[in-house]
Amino acid sequence: MKKILHIISSPKGEQSFSIRLGNAIIEKVKEANPGSTVRTRNLAQQPFPHLEEATLAAFYTPADSHTEENKEALKNSNEAIAEIWDADIIVIGAPLWNFGIPSVLKAWIDHIARAGVTFKFSAAGAEGLIKGKTVYVAMASGAIYSAGAYQAFDFVSTYLKGFLGFLGMTDLKVFRVEGSAFPGQAELALQRGIDSIVL
Repeated sequence: MKKILHIISSPKGEQSFSIRLGNAIIEKVKEANPGSTVRTRNLAQQPFPHLEEATLAAFYTPADSHTEENKEALKNSNEAIAEIWDADIIVIGAPLWNFGIPSVLKAWIDHIARAGVTFKFSAAGAEGLIKGKTVYVAMASGAIYSAGAYQAFDFVSTYLKGFLGFLGMTDLKVFRVEGSAFPGQAELALQRGIDSIVL
């Protein structure tokens, strides 16, 4: 039995390939781990606010000195980090928009990147503090970015691998629905993505 956290960043609902691929990944996890539970964080429906002065100030204020204003400013960040800590497996839906991730996903990322909480610096360098998690990225793109002419423009998988690895989440796999914008290829692209899921 596993606790699964599903992060959704597409606003397209049932038409979203990243959501459909994410759901397929979750089904595979549940087949392998009967009794698993799923918690969904839909960033498209409930977006995190972009970081503001009050939030940044609270990030760099020692916990034992937090004011009520600091605590309120940290509410979203603390909630997001708690959801990650509670999960065994994290499934992140990540459509490729303009070569990168949607802004709602970036806002969530900014809230979980906390010095002294999710990573720390020492004489040995940076150390990620979120360990023991398995992460699956459900990536969707209209063109093909895993190889070929557009591979250098894939700033989704490279960014998420780099950032999440920095936080300690190095057990990460990327599954893709790609080429869905090619005429007549949408459902075939989805099926190829689903067929590629090997946990």
